[in-house]
Amino acid sequence: MNRQLQRNVALVAAGSVVAAALAKELRKPPKARTWTGRVFGLPYDFRRPTPEKIAREFWDPDSDAFLTPHAFGVGYGVNLARVARVLRRSR
Repeated sequence: MNRQLQRNVALVAAGSVVAAALAKELRKPPKARTWTGRVFGLPYDFRRPTPEKIAREFWDPDSDAFLTPHAFGVGYGVNLARVARVLRRSR
């Protein structure tokens, strides 16, 4: 598969997951919409992100998880605090 085709497939897949998450929320009655949940096993959160939430996505020293849910959108971010801890131990 060439790079452009791979890129297009990835974009269609990502767009489909976002569309599925939005459709899931929009099927709920307005008062029942939380704008957060899981679709196809991936976490989503469409609430307005706070600076604290964004920082916790990428730096959460209290968590042993390598991947943390995105502060906004669908999927995961990397917990750099966990990565740093592992790298320190390996030295």
